[in-house]
Formats: sequence, C-alpha cells, structure tokens
Amino acid sequence: MNHEVLVAGEALIDFLPEEPGPIAAVEGFERRPGGAPANVAVALARLEHAPLFWTRVGDDPFGRYLHETLVANEVPDRFLELDPDAKTSLAFVTHDERGDREFSFYRDGTADTRLEPGRIDDAVLADREWVHAGGVTLSSGRSREATLDLLDRAADQGCTVSFDPNERPELWPDADTYRRVVRGALSNVDVLKATAGELSRLGFEGETAEAIAGDAMTAGPDVVFVTRGESGAIAVGADGTEWAGTASHPGYDPDVVDTTGAGDAFVAGAIAGLREERDLTATLSFANAVGAAATTAAGAMAALPGRETVGSIGDGSIADE
Repeated sequence: MNHEVLVAGEALIDFLPEEPGPIAAVEGFERRPGGAPANVAVALARLEHAPLFWTRVGDDPFGRYLHETLVANEVPDRFLELDPDAKTSLAFVTHDERGDREFSFYRDGTADTRLEPGRIDDAVLADREWVHAGGVTLSSGRSREATLDLLDRAADQGCTVSFDPNERPELWPDADTYRRVVRGALSNVDVLKATAGELSRLGFEGETAEAIAGDAMTAGPDVVFVTRGESGAIAVGADGTEWAGTASHPGYDPDVVDTTGAGDAFVAGAIAGLREERDLTATLSFANAVGAAATTAAGAMAALPGRETVGSIGDGSIADE
C-alpha cells in the first residue's frame, strides 16, 4: 500500500471519567488511546486512506499499548517511535453535567515533547501527497522545532499541508506565545480546521464564521473549515484555487453517545473528501457525516467510523443537505 498521507503529532493515553464532576471527585477513570493526530491517523485508515504516522511514545506499558493499538488499526509502525528515556503522556478528562470538558495533562518531558527535527527526511516527503499536523506538539520546545521543520519542508516538497490548532491552553506558557507560534505555522498550511473561538484567539476577526475564516486565509491557508459542534460547519476556499467558494452544512442528528474525537473524525473526513476530489460542498457534507458518525459510540478512537457507518449518517452528497 502506498501511504500517500503522513500524519504527525502526539499519541497519548486519555483517562475518561466514569461520571461527571471535578477530577478530585471522580472515583474511576477508564483508559483509552488518544491524541488528536493519532485519532486522525486511525480515522483515515478506516476511511481507506491509511497514512503513515509520526509520533513518539515512551517505551513503557502505556506506550507499548498505544503502539499495538495503532498497528492493530492498520497504521504502519515505520515512524512510531518508542523512547526509552521518557514516559508516555497522560490526559485526565473531566466533564460537567452539560458535557463541557476539561483536561489535566501529565506531559512534562514526556516522549511526544521530544520529537526530533529531520526524522522525516525529504525523500519520505517527496513520496507523500498530504501532511497533517496539530497544535499540541507546537506547545513544547523540541517538538515545536520538529513540527515547524516538518511543515516547512512538506510545503517545499509540494505536499498539501493541513493543520488543526487543537487549542489546549493548559499546555502553553501564555496566550501570546500560542498566538505567535500557531499563526507563524499557518504560512505553510493549505487546509485549516478550527472553531471560530480558536480563530478569534489567534487574532483573526470577523462578524460571521465566513468572515473570520476569510481573515484566517490571509495568514496562508487556501481553505478554512470552521466547525460548530452540533450545528455543523462552514468552509471557505480562496479564489483561484481548486477549492474556491463557500459552503455550509447544518450538521446531522445522530443518536449521540460520546462526542470525544468527533473533531478529529471531521478532520479525517475533510482530508479524505478533498483527496477524493469532491468539491467543497460535498467534502463539507462528508466531513460532517464522519464527525457525526464518530459520536454514536463511546471512546474517541474506538468510535471512529468506517465508510459503512458514515453512509448510515450521510454519503456526502449535496442531497444530504
């Protein structure tokens, strides 16, 4: 199989609460594989766009569990690095009665903060059509350098580059650093997925989601997807590009079990749709269907859908809208 997509970023362990409430009050947590780029990689594999995945986990029980899980989900282990000198990142997730989530990260000096620049060489990138990364690895020193280096060289090699800021304020020293680093990365990005709130905190302005997406395109991206949770998403493509135009989708109405990972599933759906040369409207519909399908079972990675499940929600055609 020719893995034409490369995904880069963190794989970690999510500990999900057995009941709502603050972390000190929750009596039990369930271990689940996680990390937004890891979820995107598995989702792409289930959508028949199996990628290479560059990540670094500890050579510890958690890291070996993640390695085994990724391989079992048809993600090749070529760039799944086991670090003998660092632990695997952990994230404890809590939520209130409304489902709003908070994260407590154990990530000081862990393996995914130790990605090394140049590990993905130019020869590897020359054989890829698409590279995707997220914002978490930009939050820490060596991995920040490695991620920025990857995006820069991927752009030079002619790869389509997609990016999800995946804003986690807990991991950044301050809001100004987050804004400066992420905005700087966008100069090498072709496809951006974010929420309106994330774009606003990056300093982009607009009275509507379409307007703020248009402002974000001035930083580099040719197309911006703005997700709106259960209300669907919009997309804006720059004039003169293959994705020119605007599109909106109100979202689907699945029987929701767990929304964890829905945004990552949306990203995978958008990548798959654009790689399959769907137009912007059909891609947006398909990405919404993938994201919605991911909410119909518990757990981020476990719930990521294949095409049959996505088809039960919507096939991505204009008629779905």
